[in-house]
Amino acid sequence: MSATEPAVEPIATQNETVPVAAAASAPKVILSSEQKEIFDRISKNENSELKLVLAQFKQSVDFVDDNGMTPLQHAAYKGNKDAVQMLLDQGADVNSGKHEYNYTALHFGALSGSVDVCMKLLLAGAKSDAVNTIGRTAAQMAAFVANHQVVATINGFVPIKDIECYTKIQGSQKEPLLPVVHLEGFHKFIMQTNIHPVRIALNLQKFGLFAVDLMRIRLVLDEMRERDMDRRNEINEVMAFKYHYLGYMVNEIEKCRHYFLARKAEGSNGKDQKSDFVELFAKRVLKQGKDGALEYVEATIRECVREFPFREYAIFRQVVTQLASKDNSASALEIIKAAINGQRGFQDTISLCSSCGEEKPDKKCSKCKQVQYCDRECQRLHWFMHKKVCARPSSTTGQTGPAKDAKKEIDSAEINEQLQKLMAS
Repeated sequence: MSATEPAVEPIATQNETVPVAAAASAPKVILSSEQKEIFDRISKNENSELKLVLAQFKQSVDFVDDNGMTPLQHAAYKGNKDAVQMLLDQGADVNSGKHEYNYTALHFGALSGSVDVCMKLLLAGAKSDAVNTIGRTAAQMAAFVANHQVVATINGFVPIKDIECYTKIQGSQKEPLLPVVHLEGFHKFIMQTNIHPVRIALNLQKFGLFAVDLMRIRLVLDEMRERDMDRRNEINEVMAFKYHYLGYMVNEIEKCRHYFLARKAEGSNGKDQKSDFVELFAKRVLKQGKDGALEYVEATIRECVREFPFREYAIFRQVVTQLASKDNSASALEIIKAAINGQRGFQDTISLCSSCGEEKPDKKCSKCKQVQYCDRECQRLHWFMHKKVCARPSSTTGQTGPAKDAKKEIDSAEINEQLQKLMAS
């Protein structure tokens, strides 16, 4: 979208709105050649050229086009995370309210479907509760256009200042629950939208939290749960339930680590000795029963729900009702995901990592090409199950069945025809 393109205007559609092109009614804005070039580079996703222009541009980047859109809002609408970061580094106002229909950069990022753009804006201080002229937040606009990952990202965002208190000594404590060096890692951990148990374990590892006593991590999560349920008019039962679930899974992972270390100390020569405890935990999670269900996950999640202390709230009743329903074919993990990240209006056919459940993995088993993974680590963790069914796709040389038989018949007919010709000659 360039500076000469029309703005987005809220149009009511089945009680909701989507942005559509509309003729600008406001007076024309006079832009300098440099400002026009910035808009033009953003519209063409020319990030290298944009970087050069911004390096020479010494004025505020919060100028607007005819429709009140800033360069940051244009970049967010394009889903261009690099351009968004460059403009934020240049001092762009993340909450600019000059747009004619009060769309913020976060609204535009939500409509683009880019989780990365929305996260950058949120970390820069974007207000998730800002509404446009028809009273819709960025998350609500994202939900309307089925950008479900964006909805979960915005609704699950936690400002880092909300957890800084856990890095300080409180009351009779001799040391803080959370070492300050792990503040950033813990912040990323609690904002994860993929709550598959294997992904939780991998993220603990990825964010360096195995260096912390995991029981301290659980204590922080428990305190955050209590805090979110003790806010009177601002109770957030969904986030409280998420903290409860994460804390419960952290405890399960810690029990697995304790078991692994105990076996190692005993000098066990069993299979566990050849693995790390993340692999051991993954095997517990991914082992399927006779019906293909993840039995450990089902049992663990149900017990986790039973231990949620705020049983009078809607989220508890909702989850219990669905878990108890004989008509509901969804797994316990699917029910929990919907409760925490939000219901989806239709059944998605999005591919998932066979190990950690991450959406849209970009790797496949190199042998069978049938299952998908995030990376080699996820493939390694799932191999103990997949190797039982993995097989190379049938090739032409190894083909069996009707096609092969048909080929034989053709060859026989050709030979008979040649023999008849020889006999007639």
